[in-house]
Amino acid sequence: MSGKRDFGSFHVSNVQELLSLTEEEYTPPPLPFVTPTFEQYQSDPLVFGKPTRDKHFLLQESCTFINHGAFGATLKEGLDVAQKWRSYIERQPVRFYDREYMSFLVHVIRRLAKFVGCSPLDIVLTDNASTGISCVIKSLELHPGDIIYTLSTTYGAVKKLVHHVCKEKEATVQEELVEMPLRSSRQITDLVKATLTTGCKLAVFDHIPSNFPIIFPVKELIEICHARGVPVLIDGAHALGSLPIDLTDLDADYYVSNAHKWFCGPKGCAFLHVKRQHQTHVRPLVVSHGFGGGFTSEFSWTGLKDYAGYLAMHTVLDFWLAVGPDKIRAYMYDLARKAATLLTDKWKSRLAAPLESFGSMMLVQLPPELYRDCNCVDYSKAETIQNALFDRFSIEVPIKALQGHLYVRISAHIHNSLQDYEHLANAVIELLSEDLLNAKKNKVANH
Repeated sequence: MSGKRDFGSFHVSNVQELLSLTEEEYTPPPLPFVTPTFEQYQSDPLVFGKPTRDKHFLLQESCTFINHGAFGATLKEGLDVAQKWRSYIERQPVRFYDREYMSFLVHVIRRLAKFVGCSPLDIVLTDNASTGISCVIKSLELHPGDIIYTLSTTYGAVKKLVHHVCKEKEATVQEELVEMPLRSSRQITDLVKATLTTGCKLAVFDHIPSNFPIIFPVKELIEICHARGVPVLIDGAHALGSLPIDLTDLDADYYVSNAHKWFCGPKGCAFLHVKRQHQTHVRPLVVSHGFGGGFTSEFSWTGLKDYAGYLAMHTVLDFWLAVGPDKIRAYMYDLARKAATLLTDKWKSRLAAPLESFGSMMLVQLPPELYRDCNCVDYSKAETIQNALFDRFSIEVPIKALQGHLYVRISAHIHNSLQDYEHLANAVIELLSEDLLNAKKNKVANH
């Protein structure tokens, strides 16, 4: 080890060098305190549903929480370990930041890179997916007339970012409509084949769109774009934990995902993966001491902040590896499909796409009778129902107004059980019997 410093006066800052070591050459630093290992689940499998909720999550008992896709829910042990890091840091802050932090961070990055199938030299940690996407979009060399290609399913905050940057650079946003209900994933690939032109500066796709949570055929979309010379950014905000990820095989130019959503990590941790040939021009939003030290070094220190969420990723990774990623996803998918079938049967409604298109989230149409007399099916109607479910039935779930229909987006994680969705089904039937939306409309009209 050369002891090379990648930036500033930090005594342990040879980040690029530590990341480039092989598994045989690398020696991880010992953690300064004991952390849970979850080894018991390798011989005595964890029972999912309410037992998992009670043991590993802090979710309020009185709330039917079927909106994990919003902000996730953090493992108790992840929160505990993050707090241990905070306490440890404050015992001797200079020692930690100056001599220890970088080596601990490298260890987390190396483990996460292995979990998502990439080189540790190509992945960095960020606070959230929005930050990672901003780093990519704002680093583009855009000129008047350049095109960024998106779909109608692109996340709202990303749409705003793309429009903002394109307006500044006099570039163009091309947004294509994904019509609902979806017949098959081929509908999406055919749309992109028909509308994507050679020379686009960037194409942006969600791996699992927030408002329309099907699993996109991103590998095929990437191949279509690359055949036309168009680089691709995949917004995988909902992917880590809910999907098996192999970034090397996927071959996207840029990929981001959150660790706080389906992976159940502490809030404030996500990753950005950038292919080697693009790393020289992608910059963090904050330029600090790591500038010029290499791709990972530039993102490793963006000023003093709470890095405990990053470092607690060890515990979250330990949980997933001990319980089994395949077992966790199998439970989530099976529960989501059972819940969707339950709801569509009780409501005499349909899904927004074929059942097999979804993973751990489903988009289920509400009973059409609930809004049949509404002149306009919009956000206000969705909000009325969502608020009624929350205020009267203590159900946390989002209602979406999409292309003239109302849908509920349900999430299924290992802390959920089928009873959660039975409660939702019965609550909506009760609202239907009250003719909620029409009653509200008549009340406003008579006011």
